[in-house]
Amino acid sequence: MTKRMVKGVLKTWKEDRGFGFIRPDDGGKDIFIHISALKEVGRRPIMGDVIYYQIAKDNRGKYKAINAQIEGVNIAQDKAGDLQKISSRKKGTIAMAVGLLIIIAIAVYIYKR
Repeated sequence: MTKRMVKGVLKTWKEDRGFGFIRPDDGGKDIFIHISALKEVGRRPIMGDVIYYQIAKDNRGKYKAINAQIEGVNIAQDKAGDLQKISSRKKGTIAMAVGLLIIIAIAVYIYKR
């Protein structure tokens, strides 16, 4: 319908079903939003989030949000970039676990000789 971005607040969100409704800032009827409209968002939406979106009609003629973004949430990076998001503490824990696995593998190798 339109290419301009519209702003609203996520009024309801059903996490188990992956959809909810946005209350547009300019009034009017609530707009349906499916998780697929938030393809590149870094986290799942929660009620109260400010959402920027475009409006389109679905195949039944009802309005829905598309190309949506959550205000203040960065676009998700590719999987290779996800490691950069891991905290230093988690990196240390992962390194310790890998080290422990190496020690166990060496011990098993020596024991079986």
